[in-house]
Parts: sequence; structure tokens; C-alpha cells
Amino acid sequence: MSYRPAVQSIIHAIETVIVGKEDVIAKSLTALLAGGHVLLEDVPGVGKTMLVRTFSRAIDLEFKRVQFTPDMLPSDLTGISMYNQKTKEFEYRPGPLMGNIVLADEINRTSPKTQSALLEAMAERSVTVDGEVKILPSPFFVMATQNPIEHEGTYPLPEAQLDRFLLKIEMGYPSFNEEVALLTRFENAEPLETLQSVVTKQEVELMQREVKQVHVSSAVKQYIVRLIHETRKDANTYLGGSPRATLALMKASQAWAYIHGRDFVLPDDVKALATSVLGHRILLTAEARYKGRTADQLVKGWLDELPVPMDREVKEV
Repeated sequence: MSYRPAVQSIIHAIETVIVGKEDVIAKSLTALLAGGHVLLEDVPGVGKTMLVRTFSRAIDLEFKRVQFTPDMLPSDLTGISMYNQKTKEFEYRPGPLMGNIVLADEINRTSPKTQSALLEAMAERSVTVDGEVKILPSPFFVMATQNPIEHEGTYPLPEAQLDRFLLKIEMGYPSFNEEVALLTRFENAEPLETLQSVVTKQEVELMQREVKQVHVSSAVKQYIVRLIHETRKDANTYLGGSPRATLALMKASQAWAYIHGRDFVLPDDVKALATSVLGHRILLTAEARYKGRTADQLVKGWLDELPVPMDREVKEV
């Protein structure tokens, strides 16, 4: 039995609340099914927090929210051990990381020390409290947000920490018609309040296992590696994609193919996700930045130049 039909149920449920963000919804679901995490970057008010809340409501997963502030400590995330005077023993009181979907709101508002605690949890899927390792719930999916406009009082994530996010997604403003539809939808109701979950936690875990079985041919693997090598040798890049980026692009492509109803990855799957997977992992030279070039522009240029595998090569076992 395949759980793939549940993909459309999830997307449809989310679209009853979120208007006109099909690509953002599909990419967020891709990250969840690939076992990764998402960094949502955009200006305030475009629906980043609403998207995360809708995700957690549509999928029956435990939701936790963390509003990052400069004075937050790592223990505010991981939890602490408290002494119980009745039992005369220390008891662990879990922090907000002990959830399935964690909204890390304005992640760049907190200190690097606290950011590191979150990013360690994202990578290791465990936290250490008083020398004892605590395993995080499964699935564990972090959706972090940050505002690219305000820089005062913020702590930008360094490249090594950005690399922990499978995808970086920009929400963007809605079109004219989408914004009118938004007004109509929220005119007399709050769609999120009536949204019912359409899949269970166990079904999500089974879908994640099915994603790992999506076939990636040798030709597509070589296509991915050629793209990553372009990021390393281009004169405009100071730092290219790491082997972790190579794995991230393949796993994300498997999940993208899965939610689009296929058991194998096409080069078009790689193309659809390349900027979201690589854009935040590539560091440009000062000269390239001075000329106004962006990582997304470079990725699109490499994709245009690279030879694409033939259809018969893509489906080879």
C-alpha cells in the first residue's frame, strides 16, 4: 500500500487556508518528506507564520513555537533538569524542541550560542541536557523564519549553519487576484480554526520511508554532481556546494518526484529545486557581489549550460 495519495490531501488542506502559494507549499512538503528543514525568508506579513501553523494543523503532528529574542538561552530550547523536593530527584522538563513541527520565529534575533543549540538539534535530532542525551520526537521538522530587511539587533546565520537547512524559500507577495481572494476567504471566517488534520504522524513517517525508495539513475546522479562542481569552480564563487549540498539536492529531488507522482527522479526535479537547495549554500566573491550578481542567478546560468541526461538514461536502473 502506498501513502502517496495522501500528498494531495495535505496540499488541498493547506490551500484551504493559504492562498496562491502552491510552489512554497510543495517545497515545504518536500523538505518534510525528505527529512530536512526549511528556512523561510521574507518581509513581515506575507504569511510565513500562518504557513507553519497551517502545516501543523493539516498534519497531525505536535506543534511548538519559539519566538527568538536576544536574551534567550540554549536551555530555553532544550529544556532543563529541575530538582523535585518531593521525590528528591532531578526531573527533566522538556523545552519547545520536543515537538514534531517547530516554528523557530525570527531565528536571526537570538545569539549565536542559542542558534547553535537549535542547529545542533536539527543535525543530530537530539539534545544534551546535563550530560544526558535526549532523543527528539520523530518526525522532527523545523521551519525557521527570518526577515531579510531589518539588520539592527540581528545575528546573521553563518554559512556552516545555513548549510543545515535543506531548503531556503522566499514567500513573496501575492498577485492582485490572490490578494482579493485572500480578503474574501478571511472576510467572515478564520479557515485555520476549522481545519482538520488529514494524515497522522505514522503516515508521515511511512511517506518518508517511501521517498527514500524513489529511484535516482546514474545519469541523474552525475547531473547533480556536475552542477555542484560548477558551484566550486566558477570565478564568481568564493565557496561552492559541499558534499552535504550534493546529498541535499538528491534527497530533495526524490521527495519532489514523489509528491509529483513518480517513482524516479527527472532532471526537471533537480532544476525545480536547485536554487532553493543551493542558493543559501553558495558564497559569492566580493567582486561578484559588487557587480550585483546573486547565487540564484548563477545557479540558473549553470542549469542552462549543463547538458541534460536523455530520457532513456534517466529511467535506467
